Amino acid sequence: MQKPIIIGITGGIGGGKSTFSEFLRECGELVFDTDLEAKNIQDIDSKTIFEIKNLFGEKIYTEKGLDRVTVAKIVFNDKKKLYELNEIIHPKVKNRFKEWVKKHSDRKYLFMECAILYEAGFDAFVDKVVVVTAPEDIRIRRVILRDGLDEKQVRERIKNQIPDEEKITKANWVVNTDNCRKNIECVKDFLEMINS
Repeated sequence: MQKPIIIGITGGIGGGKSTFSEFLRECGELVFDTDLEAKNIQDIDSKTIFEIKNLFGEKIYTEKGLDRVTVAKIVFNDKKKLYELNEIIHPKVKNRFKEWVKKHSDRKYLFMECAILYEAGFDAFVDKVVVVTAPEDIRIRRVILRDGLDEKQVRERIKNQIPDEEKITKANWVVNTDNCRKNIECVKDFLEMINS
């Protein structure tokens, strides 16, 4: 039995990765969302919760769960804490991904959505990569509307990511979500292209 071709979906903040992934799902494809999986692990895995409390203090978890806003502020200014947090979370996400791939080994394609595909070494788990992108001004506008951040905050986040231009040099395909008549058309065109 042939194993599935695993395609990583990456790109900078506001590029349209999540929308692209959602449309892939609507077309019947399976997409593993690394961000969502990391959040699930942080919220329900007791060992992870214990490790995160050791890293940031007991009060980092409230009755609503992990205080992600505070964590983001801390790790944005403290690269050592970011590294330590990633050392807690990333191996667990990678293990869950491997289990997910085994569970769906009958598929032709499997997709992994991962903003930090290269930064976190998730590219080692994929066969091909698609970069989903848009012009920076559109990305900034999207994130301001989606997350309620101001332009300066969005630009800081963009600055802390590998530029899309660099990711594109490593990619097999590029999808510009600004050029699509409708995003679903981008996905249909992409699926047609990889199947031809």
